[in-house]
Amino acid sequence: MTRVLIVDDEPSLLRSLVLSLTNSGFEVGTAGDAATALALAAERTPDLLLLDLGLPDRDGLEVIQKLREDDPTLPIVVLSARSGSHDKVLALDLGAIDYVTKPFDMSELIARLRAAARRAKLVPRPTSITMGNVRVDLSAHLIQRIDDDGVEAASPTKTIHLTPTEWRMLEMLLNNPGALVASDELLSALRGDPDHTESSYLRIYMAQLRRKLEAEPSRPRYLLTEPGMGYRFQP
Repeated sequence: MTRVLIVDDEPSLLRSLVLSLTNSGFEVGTAGDAATALALAAERTPDLLLLDLGLPDRDGLEVIQKLREDDPTLPIVVLSARSGSHDKVLALDLGAIDYVTKPFDMSELIARLRAAARRAKLVPRPTSITMGNVRVDLSAHLIQRIDDDGVEAASPTKTIHLTPTEWRMLEMLLNNPGALVASDELLSALRGDPDHTESSYLRIYMAQLRRKLEAEPSRPRYLLTEPGMGYRFQP
């Protein structure tokens, strides 16, 4: 049974969500503030977290950032009255996988939670992957550049840092070695909103990844573009 932790400070909405999600087969826990949510998530990691941004003790965007630091793989779905694109972009860039605005349709929300749960369960067990002189540890969310002798440098300057969005894109590609990952699939996973269909998002993220990971970003060896279709990780 999929465990969902709902974080919202509206008691009536919490009751409605608990009833609907329980009747739909979810195991549900609740928290009315950020402190309780972080404590519960640390005590027993949920399969999904449904998060309101307008919490009484801490902004929800800060909660996403903290949760991502503690558990980079936890799927976070935002449920918020903030409908502006700025908040959506911030939440998704910080690591949320979907963004639902209030008021919302309960059946649609449940469908999106089920889809998020399926995507999380389909992700293969993280592995360590080498791309030339770059080593990617997906389980630790750590990327290190290796020196010419093949020895990992101890200097922290050799660690390569990615944003949460760059990590999600890289993980999707590395978890499907040699396979084409379609642009619309990547956009849906990265932006969370079906209205985000502009492929320039992907070009920007891919350019950033290549600058950080490829020896020759303008002539990529591992992160390839399939024009008009999507992207591919070529081992």
